[in-house]
Amino acid sequence: MGALEGVRVVEMGMLLAGPFCGQLLGDLGAEVIKIEPPGSGDPMRRWGHRKVNGRSLWWPIIARNKKSITLDLRTEEGQAVARRLIAKSDIVVENFRPGTLEEWGLGYEELSRENPGLIMVRVSGYGQTGPYRNRAGFGSIAEAMGGLRHITGYPDRPPTRVGISIGDALAGTLGALGALAALYHREVRGGRGQVVDIGIYEAVLAYMESTIPEYALTGYVRTRTGSVLPGVAPSNIYPTRDGQWLVMGANADSVFRRLAQAMGRPELAEDPRFATHDARGENMELLDEIIAEWTATLPIDQLLEILEAAGVPAGKIYTAKEMLEDPHFQAREDIVWKDAPGIGRLPMQNVFPKLSNTPGEIRWTGPELGQHNYEIYCGLLGLSEAEVADLRERGII
Repeated sequence: MGALEGVRVVEMGMLLAGPFCGQLLGDLGAEVIKIEPPGSGDPMRRWGHRKVNGRSLWWPIIARNKKSITLDLRTEEGQAVARRLIAKSDIVVENFRPGTLEEWGLGYEELSRENPGLIMVRVSGYGQTGPYRNRAGFGSIAEAMGGLRHITGYPDRPPTRVGISIGDALAGTLGALGALAALYHREVRGGRGQVVDIGIYEAVLAYMESTIPEYALTGYVRTRTGSVLPGVAPSNIYPTRDGQWLVMGANADSVFRRLAQAMGRPELAEDPRFATHDARGENMELLDEIIAEWTATLPIDQLLEILEAAGVPAGKIYTAKEMLEDPHFQAREDIVWKDAPGIGRLPMQNVFPKLSNTPGEIRWTGPELGQHNYEIYCGLLGLSEAEVADLRERGII
C-alpha cells in the first residue's frame, strides 16, 4: 500500500504543471482520476521529440498510475457529472486559466459547499490573484519572470533554457507539497479543506536562493556564469583525453589538498594563489587552466579512479545511455521497465522519494483515452449503462 492509499484525486489539468502534480500524488498511492476532453484528450498524448508506433513516449510517464475518463466540462451535463465525482474526492488538481472553473460552475466556493473537506490545487502562470492573473502563462515565461532564465547560460551569450520544462515541474512539485500539507491539516488537525494556489513563476522564485537580498542590500545582480560558481574553485567541468567532460568539485581546503596530491602537484596547495578558499576564488581561471591541462592527459575512467581514491568528488556527465548502464542506478532500481499500451516495454524513472514502509509504485503506465469510463461512471458514481450510453451519444463523455 502506498502512503496515499485511499486518497482520491481528480485531475482536470492538461500538459505539464498540473499533471506532474497528479503524477507525484499517484506515484505515492493516491487514486488519480484524470478528466480529459472526449475525442482529443490531453495534448500530452501527442507531445515529445520521438514517438514509437505514433505514440508519445512522454505520456506513459506523466499519466502513469492515473485513471482516464472523458468528460466535456464545457457542458452543463458534464459539469454536473464532475460535481458528483468531486463530491466523492479529496483533492482536485487544475491548471486552467484563473476564472475558468468559476465560469463552469466548478469554482472552489461552490464545490466546497458539497464537500467541505475538499482541497483544490490551482496551478497557473501567475496565480489566482494580482494584475497578471488573467494572462496566458507557460512555463518558459514563468522561468524568465522568476529569474531563472537570466542566470542560465554563458555570460557572452543570450539567456537559455535549462533543457527540461523545469518551471512546470517545480510548480507541480510545490502543488503536491501544498496538497499534502492541506491534507495533514484536515486529517490530523481537524481543519476544513482549502485552496493551494501556486503561480509557476513563484515556484521558480522559491528556488532562487539569495538573489533578491543580494540585489536589495548590495546592488549585486547575479548573471550567467556558465559552468562555474563564481568565487568557488575548483568547481567546473574539465576536458578528458577521450573527448568527454569531467565534473569536479574540490573547493574545500582539505579536498583541494587531496586533489593537488592526486595531480602530482602537491605544491599547488601551498601556493598563496590557491592555498585558501578566497584565493582560489580570485584566481579561478588560472586554477581551472592548470587542472584542465592535467585532466586532458588522461581518459575519464582513469581520472575517476584516481579522484575516487583521493576522495575528490567527481563524475561523468550522464546521458540516458549512462543512466541505463550504471550499476548504482540498477542497484537502487532508479529506472524500471514497464509495459505501455501500443508501445510495449519501455524504461522510465522510478518513484522518488523512496519511502521505507510505504514505498510508491508504478502500478501502470499512461492509460488509453477513456479507459476507465465504465469503472468510474457505473462503479463509483452509480450511473446505469443506459445513462452512460446516452452521455456518450451526446458527446458529453
